[in-house]
Amino acid sequence: MTVRQKFFVALFVVPAVVVLWAQFWSGAWWLFLLIGPLAALGLYDVLQTKRTILRLYPILGHFRYLLESIRVELQQYFIESDLNGVPVSREYRSLVYQRAKGQKDTRPFGTILEVNEDGYEWMNHSVSPSDVTADDLHLTFGGTECKQPYQSTPLNISAMSYGSLSKNAIEALNLGAQMGGFAHNTGEGGISPYHIKHGGDLIFQFGSGYFGCRDAEGNFDPQLFKQKAALDQVKMIEIKLSQGAKPGHGGMLPAIKLTEEIAEIRHVPMGKDVLSPANHSAFNSPKELLMFVQQLRELSEGKPIGFKMCLGKRSEFLGICKAMLETGIKPDFITIDGGEGGTGAAPIEFTNSVGTPLKDALIFINNALIGTGLRNDIKIIVAGKIISAFHIIKALALGADSVNSARGMMFALGCIQSRSCNTDLCPTGIATQDPARVLGLVVNEKAQRVARYHGQMMKNLAELLAAAGVKTLAELKPEHIKHRFKGTIIKSYEEMFPTIPKGLLLDDATRPETWAADWHAAQVNRW
Repeated sequence: MTVRQKFFVALFVVPAVVVLWAQFWSGAWWLFLLIGPLAALGLYDVLQTKRTILRLYPILGHFRYLLESIRVELQQYFIESDLNGVPVSREYRSLVYQRAKGQKDTRPFGTILEVNEDGYEWMNHSVSPSDVTADDLHLTFGGTECKQPYQSTPLNISAMSYGSLSKNAIEALNLGAQMGGFAHNTGEGGISPYHIKHGGDLIFQFGSGYFGCRDAEGNFDPQLFKQKAALDQVKMIEIKLSQGAKPGHGGMLPAIKLTEEIAEIRHVPMGKDVLSPANHSAFNSPKELLMFVQQLRELSEGKPIGFKMCLGKRSEFLGICKAMLETGIKPDFITIDGGEGGTGAAPIEFTNSVGTPLKDALIFINNALIGTGLRNDIKIIVAGKIISAFHIIKALALGADSVNSARGMMFALGCIQSRSCNTDLCPTGIATQDPARVLGLVVNEKAQRVARYHGQMMKNLAELLAAAGVKTLAELKPEHIKHRFKGTIIKSYEEMFPTIPKGLLLDDATRPETWAADWHAAQVNRW
């Protein structure tokens, strides 16, 4: 029982029982009808484990749900529709809640989307659906140099650090991943005891701060990295170059959220904001990045190594491609974070106006790898507002091999999109280090929601593939997705975003003019 809950019991429940007992014997038995139910409700709220808000705010929390119900009705007719809520609409938030809780997630009375408006997208189905189950949807990460390949589902938990999220949130995510058989990205905050406790598969990510594998000066420490990479739970390693919400900016964990435990895990001093520099110190060019990839591959004894980036200057990514061709070193995977990606704290200018959106970045990077003959050896993971199975379908059709979701998994934990992640006042115990708020999040209950959400997403993804008449993820192509624009004009993704032929970029005679300037600007020895 938390301090807040003990305070509630001492201040309200115990005196209420005493007063009611006294009033009963004095003849004022009617007070039982007024105070008794409230006392019982408050005690129930404190002891139940399904709703964090009620555990933290007994009785008062019910007003939140009452007002939320009223707001839903008001917004439907007077304020906003189910589709224009931001950054994630109520339509999709409700979808996650329902799937996470195991509730009915179907929709009555037809779509609420405007199917005749510009921008509407859909998947063409087949009159001869195939037979696909969620068990058919696994894929393997690991190229020719990988000694410990990893079997993964096409949906995993995107990077969220301990520090940004609470220990109970991290535990629930990892336990959910263990229950559902999928992977949990650690985020750049290091591997905490809460990532390890339940045995869920981990993707060990670190960024320019090298948290968990840094020396006293903040530089990369190979021996500390080797210790972390040797853990059986660590299945893949990801170098974070940039993230979608604030590319080119670095990161920060506010001092208010820094505990002694987090400082010890990250190897940073107490009392200061924890900064991730904008630049890496371990490498300073595309060629050096790949040499670093090779170093990590050796230190990890052949586990899959990749890097995560939000696409910026196209010439810089082409420089990485040129460096792969020159050195022969290739990452096992590349994670693309769209400019619409989320974070707990970022300047609004970066959140709104920096970084290539996911669709544009995926199209370019997929074509760049195909055009340089590298695509077959490298898996592509994408992240950026992946909430429904159709979001996954669109990403796979454009060339991705798998997707990561952060906000979808947070909604599964119970996030209500209060957008208070950077204040330490998260009302659901997810993005906070306040002990009372953290303990309100019950790990076992939320872990089941995470696992259920993932399971339902895989089920719905399999059903969509079956409806399209394909049997494997690899068979899904751009031609399967249609897009309406300019009224009656309809084009497939294949027509809108044509895939260039393999090796086309390597020959001056065949290289498209639209790629020429970026190709010639690309360098292997500098960004």
